[in-house]
Parts: sequence; structure tokens; C-alpha cells
Amino acid sequence: MAGILLDATIYLVAAVILVPICTRFGLGSVLGYLIAGVLIGPILGLVGQETQDLQHIAEFGVVMMLFLIGLELEPRALWDMRMRLLGLGGLQVGLTAALIGAACMAMGLQWSVSIAIGLTFALSSTAIVMQSLAEKKLDKTEGGRASFSILLFQDIAVIPMLALLPLLALPMVMGTGLEADIAHGADAAHGAADAAHGADASHGPSLNLTEGMPGWAYGLTVLAAVGVVVGGGMYLTRPLFRFIARSGLREMFTATALFIVIGIALLMTLVGLSPALGTFLAGVVLANSEYRHELEADIEPFKGLLLGLFFITVGAGIDFEVLTADWMLIGGLVAALIGAKAAVLMVLAFVFKLRGRNRWLMALSLAQAGEFGFVLISFNVQNNVIPADLVPVLSLVVALSMLITPLLFILYERVFHNKFAEGDDDREADEIDQRGTTIIAGHGRFGQIVHRVLAASGYEIVVLEHRSEFVDNMTKFGVKTFYGDATRPDLLHAAGLHNAKQFVAAIDDKEQITELVKHVRRERPDIHIVARAIDRHHVYQLYAAGANDIIRETFDSAVRAARSALEGLGEHPFEAEKAVRFFVKHDRETLVKLAAAWREGESVWDNPEYLAIARSQTDLMEQTMRNDRETARDNAMDRAWMPPDKRPEEEVDED
Repeated sequence: MAGILLDATIYLVAAVILVPICTRFGLGSVLGYLIAGVLIGPILGLVGQETQDLQHIAEFGVVMMLFLIGLELEPRALWDMRMRLLGLGGLQVGLTAALIGAACMAMGLQWSVSIAIGLTFALSSTAIVMQSLAEKKLDKTEGGRASFSILLFQDIAVIPMLALLPLLALPMVMGTGLEADIAHGADAAHGAADAAHGADASHGPSLNLTEGMPGWAYGLTVLAAVGVVVGGGMYLTRPLFRFIARSGLREMFTATALFIVIGIALLMTLVGLSPALGTFLAGVVLANSEYRHELEADIEPFKGLLLGLFFITVGAGIDFEVLTADWMLIGGLVAALIGAKAAVLMVLAFVFKLRGRNRWLMALSLAQAGEFGFVLISFNVQNNVIPADLVPVLSLVVALSMLITPLLFILYERVFHNKFAEGDDDREADEIDQRGTTIIAGHGRFGQIVHRVLAASGYEIVVLEHRSEFVDNMTKFGVKTFYGDATRPDLLHAAGLHNAKQFVAAIDDKEQITELVKHVRRERPDIHIVARAIDRHHVYQLYAAGANDIIRETFDSAVRAARSALEGLGEHPFEAEKAVRFFVKHDRETLVKLAAAWREGESVWDNPEYLAIARSQTDLMEQTMRNDRETARDNAMDRAWMPPDKRPEEEVDED
């Protein structure tokens, strides 16, 4: 017991110290976990053999991650991405395997060994890539969606790979002790991702019930398993969750969510399929369920903890003795692997018309080998596909390429994200041939509403949008929108900034909105600026930048929800409206006071003046709304909502 507690303490202390430090310096949490693993493993030697056992548990975080990703995708969205899933993903795996295989043959390896290594290195790290994309808010970009399509295809491609690789087995040499070397090599391979991908290669096929089945029987079994997942998700989960909800026990809902994920993973393992793929499919089926948000809330903490533990074990499993013995060879192999995969991905990005920074995002994010590379190496050794003496080097190349991946994301952010922003579309900016009283930068879900209200009121508006396909689609609806990047000073000048009365910053990038407001205020000190705020702290930045009206994108909808909640509790609609109007008025007054106390670059939690104002204003609001709500009724702003005075009977016109 003491040993388990000591190991747990070591892992947690390393994560608690290093992950926040790396995040604070902009390195990301994934790199923090990896560095923590390297520190407590190869460098300090605080953890040892138990690391490989922990990996099998930690990799279940990948299963949970794909389940959560599936919950965000409706079946229609999955169908819409079929071309990229099959075309982009299939070409990436095929071309990468062929290129790496050819390079291995050029180095003198046998063709079967070269193919096996090519297939192994063709896969990328679902855990690191998806975690990094989500953390840096790049998962919704074109490059992020393309990367996800490739990763999803790779999970599917694992199944035929496991069937193909044994056919490449080398001829056995009796009496040479090769069998012992193979067994030793299998132990040396870091048995990662078998739990996440359903190939328990390093522990034998004991959980695979389809071993020895004829092809037709195996196919029927697989179809039946998929049918159970889809059918159960559609017809059984709703009554199950209703039954659990009646118990009123929150922990039972959490247990049920874990049961669904673990049960599906077990089912997929029993039929020889990828648990991650199965849980992803279940997530897609449940994407329209009314219990989706509860599932996300219950699974998310387990996913984050297990993924963090997995990243630590990857860092702790790096064999520095092998690295120092031949660091030039291994370093060259890692560089060659990343370069080859990035080159293939750049070509595919060009073919599939990804542009600018999206090309670089896809190429750099998927240039590493994946966690499933560990288990494929072990699987290849067990089936006598590759020589055992290659195992330590191949495993180290996989681990180091994964370790470098967070650095590639940093490279993308620091160099390519801004440098190639204007290259996201080869189309030249439109020539702006009209003028208006208002310029709207951004025509997404926020800017569209502003545009429609102003246009319906008879005002002339110039709308700028940087997504060319969106501009073309708006034209089909008869909405005049000009293509161009609103952050470019020359385009703002062409749009009539120096003559317009008002500017609306409605783009969806927090930093760009702030810089845009600063630029417009410098150019036009007299113009009225309406700015979209992503969150409360963004309000303070925009206030300092010179915006006149700052609109929090979710505030008004949340206030409407609060009014509906009051009515749902039995409040009269007038009283509910009066309460939220007083809240909005008080909140705006509070924001002005807090904005004056806010300091750029200083956390509000370390600002005593800010905290004192926040506490004082909160107490004042609660006291007023609870004990003296008539104050709001007497305000001039509420007179329009006052019920009309009842006229005396004698003044009522009888005719």
C-alpha cells in the first residue's frame, strides 16, 4: 500500500509543479506532462517498471477522449466529412507508409520489414494531437478538422494492419535463440495504446473471442457488435438514464457514464476491434441525446486525468541509455520521420485545397509517430515480422517524436499562425465599391444579427468577411459581403473607415478584436465603436482599447435564460423582467468600476482593489434585489414596463 501511495505522490507532485509552469510560459500542458515524466523517470529514476503497467490504464483516456469528440459530432456532420476521412486519411497512411518503407529499403532492410516499419510510423498520436488542438482552440479550424479526419481514419486502419502484418513474417531460424530474442524484444517495446486501440498485443489474444473464426463468422460478429453499439445508443440509453435520474444520486449517473464507455470498450476488444473507434461511434449516436451534457461533465475529469498520466508515462518510458549510445543515429531518424510525414501532409494539404496556416497546422501536428506505434512494434516482434534488435531504436524514435510534438505546435503558433494568415485563401481581397454609415468586421453568427437589424432599419452597411466560401454563400442569399481581412489597415481604409460613423468589431478572435479596436480608435478618435467581447476580462481590454459599447457574446442570452428561470419559479413576468433589468443596470455599473481597477498582465486574483470592488458590488446587488426591489421599479428606465394606472370608474367612457 505504501508503495502505491508513494508512486501516486511522485506522479502527482511532478504534474502539479511542472504542468502549470509550462502552461504559464505558453508551452502547453502536454509538454508539461512529458517533461514531468522525463524528470521522474530517466533523469531522477523515481519511477521504474510500473510505468508500463500504468500506461495500459492511462491509455483509456484516449478512449474517453474519442467518446467526448463523438458527442460533439452529429451523424450528419460525420457523413459530411466522409471525403476527407477516406480520401485524405487513406492517402496519408498509404503514401507515408510507402515513403518510409522505401527509405528503410534504401538503408538495406528487407522489404517485409520495411513495409512493417512504414505502416507503424504512418500512424500519428491521437492523444497528443487532439489534446493540443483543443487546448489551443485549433480543433475547429480547417487544419484542425482535417487533422481529426486523418486521425480517425488511422484508428480504422489499425484493424486491417493487424490482419496484414503477420503475413510479412520472417522465416524462423531454429536453434539460434531467436525466439528468446523476440520475447525479450516484446518486453522492451513500450506496450502503449493496446487498451486505447483494442490490440492487446503485448499480453496475448486472451480477450479476443474471434480468434480462429472463419472470415464470414468474423464479419457477422463485427456487424453484430456495431449494431449493439448503435442500437443501444439509440434505444436503450434514454430509458436507462431516466431510471438513474429518478434515483436522485449524482454518483450513479457518473457510474452509468463510465459503465457505457467501459462496456463498449470491452465489447470492441472481445471482437477484435478498436475500443476508441467503438466509443467514438457511441458518442456520435448520443450526440443528439438530451443527456449529452451530463455525459460530457461526468467523463471529462476522468479523461483529463488519464491523458495526463499517459503523457507522463510516455516521458518516463524514454530509454536514455539507448539514446546516448547512438544519439546521432536516433536523432537523424526522428528528424527524417518528422520531415517525411510533414512533406506528405503538405502535398495532401495542397491537393485537398487547404491554404496558408491550415496547411502548416496539419503538417506539423501529425508529423510524429503515434502511441499505437509501440504496440505495433511489439506485435511485429511477436509475429516475427521485424528483428528484435530493432525494437529499442524504433520504440525510442516513436517516443521522441511524440515528445517533440508540443514543440511543433509552439513553432506553428510563433511562426506560421500569423505569417501565413493572409495565405489562408489565394483569392484577392474584393474591391469595395460602396460606402456606408457602419462598417461591420466579421459576418459570422454575431455579425449577421447586427447586419440584419441595421439593414432592415434602412442603413447602408459595409460588411467585411475573411472566409471566401462564406462570402460566396451570402451572395446567394442576396447579402452583399466583401471578402477581405478586416485587420488589414489598407482594407479598412478602402471600406471607408475615415468617413463612417460607426465601426462594429464582430470577428471571433479575442486578440484580433482588441488590436482592431485599438487601430480603429487611433485612426478615428471620433468614431463610435461597438465591440464583441468573448468574456468578462476581454471587456476590460476593450474598455482600455477605446470601445464605446462592449457586448459580451453570451451575456444577453444568459440574462434571458435567468428571466425564464424566474418565471419558471412562479414569478410574474413583470417582476422577472424588472429583476433582470436591475441586474443588467447594476452589472454595467460594476463593470465600469472594475475596468478602472483592472491592470493589464495582472491576475484579478492578485489585485486587492479589484477584489474589494467585486465583493462590495456583489453584496450591494444581492441586498438591493432581495430587500428593496422596489428601487428598480422607481427607476425611469423601468417606467415603460410599469403596469398602467387603473382609471377611476367615473372616468371610464361608457359609450
